[in-house]
Amino acid sequence: MNIQNSNSVDLQTGLLLRQSIPPRLMSEPAPTAKDVDDMLAAAVCAPDHGAIRPWRFHIIRGDSRLKLGKIFADALKIRDPKAGIESIKKEEGRPLRSPLIIAVCAKIDISRLDKIPAIEQIVSVGAACQNILLSAYNKGYGAIILTGINARDTYVKSEFGLEDIDEIVGFIYIGTNSNSINFEKTRPDYTDYMTKW
Repeated sequence: MNIQNSNSVDLQTGLLLRQSIPPRLMSEPAPTAKDVDDMLAAAVCAPDHGAIRPWRFHIIRGDSRLKLGKIFADALKIRDPKAGIESIKKEEGRPLRSPLIIAVCAKIDISRLDKIPAIEQIVSVGAACQNILLSAYNKGYGAIILTGINARDTYVKSEFGLEDIDEIVGFIYIGTNSNSINFEKTRPDYTDYMTKW
């Protein structure tokens, strides 16, 4: 693929304007299958020391969201056998807040930990998440990455085929932004976090 430098200004603008859209502001339509393919093609362009390919992407839409909601609810009941019906219903409803979720996981290659520690492999997956968010923004969709206790729950992780050392890096909720009001988000001044050597 031939990348032209003329696109660099548009890329910089997109980087500065992208913002997280809460699931409550998302609605149908969901990204198309082609849109998702494009997002994942961007995701696997993330930096990847040693070409480990630690990313795992689980596409959850339609009735699959009900399955994920049941997993969240079951995890809550394991953590808290006395959980009330309202709390259980809340967990069941979490995945229904947007028409598409991409669960992004880090599958750690333990055979490479001597040269490529787990943190490097997880950072690669985090970069893949950012590429998905940017690709979604570029296509006009709202998106946000969420974690919470379900991303760290042993039972939830097992349902995604993960071992203890592996991580659910985030659940990326994606949909059409139903908020017609554009608002400018206040960004931090990067110089507050910079030291010149």
